[in-house]
Amino acid sequence: MMRGLRLMIFIPSLLILTNLQETSSHGDHPLSRIAIHEATLALTPLASVEASPSILGLTTGQNSEWVTVEYSTPIPSVDDWIGVFSPANFSASTCPSENPRVYPPLLCSAPIKFQYANYSSPQYKDTGKGSLKLQMINQRSDFSFALFTGGFLNPKLVAVSNKVAFSNPNAPAYPRLAQGKKWDEMTVTWTSGYGISEAEPFVEWGPKGGVPIHSPAGTLTFERSSMCGAPARTVGWRDPGYIHTSFLKELWPNAVYVVLAYWPDSWYAYKLGHRLFNCTYIWSKEYQFKAPPYPGQDSVQRVVIFGDMGKGEVDGSSEYNDFQPGSLNTTKQLVQDLKNIDIVFHIGDICYANGYLSQWDQFTAQIEPIASSVPYMIASGNHERDWPGTGSFYGNMDSGGECGVLAQTMFYAPTENREKFWYSTGYGMFRFCIADTEHDWREGTEQYKFIEHCLASVDRHKQPWLIFLAHRVLGYSSDFSYAIEGSFEEPMGRESLQKLWQKYKVDIAMFGHVHNYERTCPIYQNICTSKEKHSYKGNLNGTIHVAAGGAGASLSPFTTLQTAWSLYKDYDHGFVKLTAFDHSNLLFEYKKSRDGKVYDSFTISRDYRDILACTVGSCPSTTLAS
Repeated sequence: MMRGLRLMIFIPSLLILTNLQETSSHGDHPLSRIAIHEATLALTPLASVEASPSILGLTTGQNSEWVTVEYSTPIPSVDDWIGVFSPANFSASTCPSENPRVYPPLLCSAPIKFQYANYSSPQYKDTGKGSLKLQMINQRSDFSFALFTGGFLNPKLVAVSNKVAFSNPNAPAYPRLAQGKKWDEMTVTWTSGYGISEAEPFVEWGPKGGVPIHSPAGTLTFERSSMCGAPARTVGWRDPGYIHTSFLKELWPNAVYVVLAYWPDSWYAYKLGHRLFNCTYIWSKEYQFKAPPYPGQDSVQRVVIFGDMGKGEVDGSSEYNDFQPGSLNTTKQLVQDLKNIDIVFHIGDICYANGYLSQWDQFTAQIEPIASSVPYMIASGNHERDWPGTGSFYGNMDSGGECGVLAQTMFYAPTENREKFWYSTGYGMFRFCIADTEHDWREGTEQYKFIEHCLASVDRHKQPWLIFLAHRVLGYSSDFSYAIEGSFEEPMGRESLQKLWQKYKVDIAMFGHVHNYERTCPIYQNICTSKEKHSYKGNLNGTIHVAAGGAGASLSPFTTLQTAWSLYKDYDHGFVKLTAFDHSNLLFEYKKSRDGKVYDSFTISRDYRDILACTVGSCPSTTLAS
């Protein structure tokens, strides 16, 4: 990173500072080269920025709204840009750059997003007048909008807008469902501005027409000191508010918790609440979800799996780490097909905040239509966990100083220890074993013992479909990055685990990390165990490996080397859907995010005796005694 002078500019509702210039491994965005350290005071009565409406979210539960920003300047430039800041009053502290993960513009309170002044006003250069429509979400504080001119390397602050705020910035928002530790338990996690000294959080739910149940919620938060480094600890820090989790227990199998009065009596309602100590209540809008099926229940069950999705802005504005061009398309496809989805697994690299904490709000707002309706289960990836000297298996700076705190707090998972982010969960006829690739998984480790126990403890008569999930590719991949290492996997990835996959007859092992899609043949020790490609019958004799890390982030190229085990590759954004029709029939589909159509698929058809059958590496001991 290039270093330069630092300058603080005090304005009635704004402060700016510092240095710039960074080259991202994911490519540069033009706005990533804003040199705030060169900014000079250029306020003039002839320049203005106005934002309206100034009060947002007047409807109960409304946590997003469009704002019109109008601006003018007597000396316009094609390089002028608008920055969105929250809180509206900037911090006055100095924020030096600590490492290459601190991206420009280097403000003490980093701008939430930014956009060219001429983005929707092509005549701006000639008239000096323009406007933008920006979608704002409730982030527990007020907002201001600032106009900069003079280009990216020598910007001048021209004008600052009036303040804009939600009517109740503390309101509960962005519920995220997740499976509990028991099959009949659902957890609801959400964010608010109410601490336990101000209000009691809970979820109200129950059968239509019956007495509603109030389930209390626990509350977590964290301080700047919980962050492991910059930018999370410096320019990227933003107050996370309070994260609440409630446990809804003793659910009826497959019952749908909903609010529409005309649904049958088996449907239920849920909404988020905060009881203030003056005995008034703050409510969210109403949501719905369907309870999980009983383990082994014979009904159609549909699972979506992907990695590396990230977030995007529907208004076209830019953010820090803005390299997830497929994210909005993937989200759109899942929302459109939500009635045909029962549970989602996002296997690492969740939102790519990389230490810019406001983006966790932006991500949870983006997935709210999905995560409020079906369990949204996550795995830990390098962009959530990795930081030097913090116990992660890899000593890089990919988390931007978050070192796992954000992912482990913002989302619930049924782990025994949040820091050790591996766990198992079932859904009807499925059993999932989720590994944490940012901690050591090799033989002899605590995680290895967990993986073996998870695989060995499955009742395959009840849950015949055994799926292994992890972020980094511990199996097989033709991604260019793995090919140049000569491993075609994460180094040391499958050496310890493949004997477990084979011994316990894992059907599919699925990974993210590489931003593409690839499917292998059923394989064991680099050898395909079946010549079939689309219609598998009986024992697979191996495990099918899938890379599904193309849900949003910039795509990764494949090697030109041809591998015998690779059946299908796609350099595009997409996701995987599994459908279990019954205990004997499974459908696998790969869909592209651009259109939601199926581009690769296969089926598995078998009986229970096929699972019990002996195969290489999984033959039990026998005796000739009678």
